[in-house]
Amino acid sequence: MTAVLERPSAKSLNGHWIDDWRPEDREFWDNGGSAIAKRNLIFSIFSEHIGFSVWTLWSVLVLFLGPSYGIDPAQKFLLTAVPTLFGAGLRIPYTFAVARFGGRNWTIISASLLLIPSISAAFLIKPGVSFETLLILAALAGVGGGNFASSMANINAFYPDRLKGWALGINAGGGNLGVAAVQLVGLFVLATFGAGSPGIVAGIYIPLIVIAAAGSAIYMDNLSQARNEKRGMRDAAKEGHTWVMSLLYIGTFGSFIGFGFAFGQVLQVQFAEQFNTPIKAAYLTFLGPLLGSLIRPLGGALADRLGGARVTFVNFIAMAIGASIVLIAAQQRSLPLYIVGFITLFVLSGLGNGSTYKMIPGIFRQKYAGDEHQARRISGAVIGIAGAVGAVGGVLVNLAFRQSFLTYKDADAAYMAFIAFYLLCVAVTWAVYLRPAARTTIAV
Repeated sequence: MTAVLERPSAKSLNGHWIDDWRPEDREFWDNGGSAIAKRNLIFSIFSEHIGFSVWTLWSVLVLFLGPSYGIDPAQKFLLTAVPTLFGAGLRIPYTFAVARFGGRNWTIISASLLLIPSISAAFLIKPGVSFETLLILAALAGVGGGNFASSMANINAFYPDRLKGWALGINAGGGNLGVAAVQLVGLFVLATFGAGSPGIVAGIYIPLIVIAAAGSAIYMDNLSQARNEKRGMRDAAKEGHTWVMSLLYIGTFGSFIGFGFAFGQVLQVQFAEQFNTPIKAAYLTFLGPLLGSLIRPLGGALADRLGGARVTFVNFIAMAIGASIVLIAAQQRSLPLYIVGFITLFVLSGLGNGSTYKMIPGIFRQKYAGDEHQARRISGAVIGIAGAVGAVGGVLVNLAFRQSFLTYKDADAAYMAFIAFYLLCVAVTWAVYLRPAARTTIAV
């Protein structure tokens, strides 16, 4: 299609394709570009939000699996690990899909795919269902995990470098709120219909998914320049910074999504006397994901102002302290201190999510100074890889809890593993991005 956008105006073309997109051009941005980017951001956030809710659906559904289901705590941790793992695996192909099909087109497809796990869970979860069937249903929910990667890669292309921290933080934070939202939906269903109605939780999302797909079709756009980025993932995989940032993202996003899945179960196992019914646990499970999601844009904004590496470095130190507080509280059986420590971890993981993602475009903008297209191409691919690897951290969190409870009958070993990993991230951040010799090459 021939480009019809004249400098400096910006508007969508027929078929929702934009052939000329220059966000770094201030005049272009002010004369229509900003409005188009904001419209795409809004509907990207809504679709990603629903995707996160479907992805973390099983963090709520396991609370409904009472004695009549014959599922023990170790099996419940597997049911929350499975969608995390499948969602992580889908993030790389979902990132490719934006370049292959266009951001708008893929958002429509990815939103529509959420109907499969939602409809399946709404009708098939009932007493007597086999554990194998539950595992399959949980795996289907993994499609919601891929939405984040495609959404972030798409929005990264719409915004200028000076606003990427804010835009990616808002996009991711709005999506992350889906974790808290599904907890609130679960609380509503438990309080209104009781623990015998898990299908209602999934059913509530069916009309919302339809709205997300329809809104994306009507209001979003595709960028022609984001298409056919050949060998982007392959080239990004050769970059050492790709794997450093992936490691750091395991510590931030892996913690956020892993704790989001596991918090309710851990409360019921660790403090069984206080949380002997699902609704008692549900009253608290939404709070951590809610605060962690809301603060994520602040992490991006602080990184814009103070530098992503500095914010990430301090944040990991704070996360190690937070995990230590949780460990002490668990050993002393102090529920108030335990909740304070865990909520702090959620908040810090959200803050770190924003700062680490801000670092990615900054790293490659400096490395490929003067070659804007190459910097954008590599950073977009790295966002996909880091998002996928980081999500694996959520699997590791659930498996750490499962193994700790199986081996030691408590979660202390898991907390000690988290502390050690956060300290590793502190050391890596300083060594690669903050020590004087490193900053002469890359300063982010």
